[in-house]
Amino acid sequence: MKKLLAQIAWVLGLTFLLLAVPRFGGFIANQFDYRAIDPDGAFAWISVHHIVQAMVFLVLMVAIGRARGVDFGFGWGDRAVGFRFVLIFSLFFAGYIVVSMGIVLAFGTFSLFPYPLTLRNVAGQLGFQLLLSGPSEELIFRAFAITMLAFATRRTIANGRLSVATIIAAVIFGLAHVGISLSPFALTGDPFQVVYATGLGIAYGICYERSKSVYYPMMMHSISNVIAVGVSAVATAMIG
Repeated sequence: MKKLLAQIAWVLGLTFLLLAVPRFGGFIANQFDYRAIDPDGAFAWISVHHIVQAMVFLVLMVAIGRARGVDFGFGWGDRAVGFRFVLIFSLFFAGYIVVSMGIVLAFGTFSLFPYPLTLRNVAGQLGFQLLLSGPSEELIFRAFAITMLAFATRRTIANGRLSVATIIAAVIFGLAHVGISLSPFALTGDPFQVVYATGLGIAYGICYERSKSVYYPMMMHSISNVIAVGVSAVATAMIG
């Protein structure tokens, strides 16, 4: 019982940390005025937010790595496995986007690109998605989360092909897409987005564990975001 309680406390503590630091990143990002470089709010705030949260966890990981010799997957690991994951995932995701785009356009439920289609907004958004979204979020929710959760549980399911740590990290990643207000208390978010992020988190996590490197999930994450944002911008331009 003591071991179980310690495992639960460890998971809850990590969950709090994983959800709190991105909020701290938002707090820091709120301290700056971006109107001169990003008047439509398309990329500057979210870029600062992701840089801050990544730096916090990077400091933690370096400290833990030096103190305990923990490997967070900063090497290239199994290159053949990693690049195969990236290729297969990219092809699959591109196909998914084409099919889903056709469906939403056919039913008139397509969500337009959320910013004016200026070169600055599109380039800024694509630059953020390519260079910051994957590296920052995979550093946190795969390299840090899965590695640290494995200290609480090393159980696997599906004949050892999927770790419980990967599942928990993916669920936390999904919850990170829920907005939380404390005064008054409220939760906001799209349930589909939460499930979608959780599913992608599992895919990224499997790649992380099998390739033994965080770089390949970073690539997968950034590629998926660039495809989704790029297609959204092109479709918005065509509809407009």
